[in-house]
Amino acid sequence: MLPLLALDPSLLNLKDEERDFFKAITGIKDDEELREHILAVQKEAYAVFPYSSIRSFTFTRMTISRLPGYREVLTLAKEMANPILLDVGCCFGVDIRKAIHDGWPADQVVATDIVPEFWDLGHKLFRSSASTFPVPFLAGDIFDSDILTTIPPAYDAPTAAPPDFATLHSLNPLHHRVTAIHASAIFHLFPQDRQLALAHALAALLSPAPGSTIFGWSTGKDEAGFVEFEGGVSHPRQYCHSPESWAQLWNGGVFETGTVEVVAMNREFEEVIGLKLKGDAVLKKMEWAVRRL
Repeated sequence: MLPLLALDPSLLNLKDEERDFFKAITGIKDDEELREHILAVQKEAYAVFPYSSIRSFTFTRMTISRLPGYREVLTLAKEMANPILLDVGCCFGVDIRKAIHDGWPADQVVATDIVPEFWDLGHKLFRSSASTFPVPFLAGDIFDSDILTTIPPAYDAPTAAPPDFATLHSLNPLHHRVTAIHASAIFHLFPQDRQLALAHALAALLSPAPGSTIFGWSTGKDEAGFVEFEGGVSHPRQYCHSPESWAQLWNGGVFETGTVEVVAMNREFEEVIGLKLKGDAVLKKMEWAVRRL
């Protein structure tokens, strides 16, 4: 494997709304102090695991708020009884903090990631602690049955009482109960068959209530297939779905045909991410949402 790309501080370019968000949550008011604070946490995180999204400061973009269906997801917190938001591959927990900042009840959120150090670094990034930000965090591999057992998706409402977040040791008590699942920058890290397995795993968690949504973004292509990156990145060869293949995967593949609506679109990356594909290919960002009907 090629040597990993070195960190590039010039890739950190906060937009006004991003700067305001980080200042509001961290309490750091000085622009340069905030910048140095973010760079220090990024350096620590890249040493733990060198994801390209950490190098490119994707965690500062609050991408959850720009995804299709995000505003509709926020309304679910007001309209549904016992709404649950799950962030899969949460990294520092930036996106769930944004959702909470925008109105999702803080006591109805769960986060999970395979790298527990990232959650600790999230506390460092936002100057919080388990007591000041008591969102349940579950560390582990979502393909591990001890974390999540894959069962068929639900088509009828569960009858058991809602789970007690204080006693969660796996995601299994959340089967068929999660109102919204955020899963960004995850699927493209896995081969095609594992992407399908991940989709089935998340579907097992989703509530059958109309409007319940799985949403996020992945690297995409206009025609499904592989992309290869130049230089040393954490996952240099990725299988990318097209919007059409993504819709087919969920509607009729994971869920029964006609029981979900799939929205997926390829866009150019708005931010400079410091990565380049081999050849003349252009890196696309596929934003998507899968909504129960």
